[in-house]
Amino acid sequence: MPHAARTVLSGTGTATPKLADGQIEAIRLLKIARARDTAVKAHTTTIITLKTASDELRDALDRLSDHKLALACANLQVAGDMSDPNVAMHHALSHLAQRWLDLHEEIRVHSTQLKVLTNATAPEILERFGVEFDTAAEMLTTAGDNADRIRSEAAFAKLCGVCPIPAGSGKTSGQHRLNRGGNRQANAALYRVVIVRLRWHPPTIDYVARHQAEGLSKKDIIRCLKRFVARELYQLLAESSSE
Repeated sequence: MPHAARTVLSGTGTATPKLADGQIEAIRLLKIARARDTAVKAHTTTIITLKTASDELRDALDRLSDHKLALACANLQVAGDMSDPNVAMHHALSHLAQRWLDLHEEIRVHSTQLKVLTNATAPEILERFGVEFDTAAEMLTTAGDNADRIRSEAAFAKLCGVCPIPAGSGKTSGQHRLNRGGNRQANAALYRVVIVRLRWHPPTIDYVARHQAEGLSKKDIIRCLKRFVARELYQLLAESSSE
């Protein structure tokens, strides 16, 4: 019998399942269920492909912003024999550019909807330094509609893959290694917040300078900062869930 089944039958399994019946489920369907995320990935791939045009066009297009590049390629004249490489290239670029423009509009619509939902669900999270709507959406979907099921900020940190892991089973002198477990999307969202704060948030900048002077590496400092951000956001999630 599987371990999970034995745990349930013995009555020792006390974990509360994540609910999916409220506003946060709507956020998940827009973002995590790939409506927006898939569009963003395809959007990025398309613009990279556009930028690999022939040398003949590259010099003329390189100086353009992504949006202007797409518009310029979408307006390329396609006429002539498709067996001509230049005609085929114009045809391909025109269709790629139109795909990028369509995805750009799709992402704009999804982003607008996510901003409205996240602001209605947890406006206090969006007020925190470096937390944008996509990060807030990731944190909300990680916690679920019943965030109170996560019993402590340490449990939330583990869920996000930012709890410390000893570097070895013996004497480690306080060293820890990268945690590759937990929700990787949530982990990446916390990383984005930390990167913004490293550049623009005075308390974080001071923290980094102080600990670098003590000999801590930047990688270890970022690991600590992700743990701090997880604690900060968990408190807000717990508060919003209890209301």
